Amino acid sequence: MSIERAKSYLKQFGLDDKVIELSNSTATVNEAAAALNTAPGKIAKTLTFYSNDKCLVIIAAGDARIDNKKFKNYFGIKPKMLTPDDVTKYTGHEIGGVCPFGIDYEHCIVYCDVSLKKYEKVYPACGSSNSAICLNCDELFAISNSVDWIDVCGFKV
Repeated sequence: MSIERAKSYLKQFGLDDKVIELSNSTATVNEAAAALNTAPGKIAKTLTFYSNDKCLVIIAAGDARIDNKKFKNYFGIKPKMLTPDDVTKYTGHEIGGVCPFGIDYEHCIVYCDVSLKKYEKVYPACGSSNSAICLNCDELFAISNSVDWIDVCGFKV
């Protein structure tokens, strides 16, 4: 089960007991924001893209969206999101619960987008469509095994 993988990973940081499991869905940004009674921007969404034989994992604020030009300037390729099957293959998590915890870091390169930094605390998923954890941005960066802070998002208007 994907949530167990995330919890097992978070245990090494003493955070497995901080995982929030809800009766309501957190599968989308709006559902997660409603279930957690917070702003959509505070939901740290995990986006996955193809990059040769690896997966690019970008954690961004829930109210941000990928800016194709910024993405191409940074990575040198057009953004192409993984198919649902490939999301599961690369991350071990299914759509609606994708998170940067307990994934195959050999084949997934994780980045945090600066869009998260406008929030003191954010809520990434924890491997299921009804889970989350509250972290500050520095914790999320470290725990997710991120390699860099990047700026590849714009904001919804």
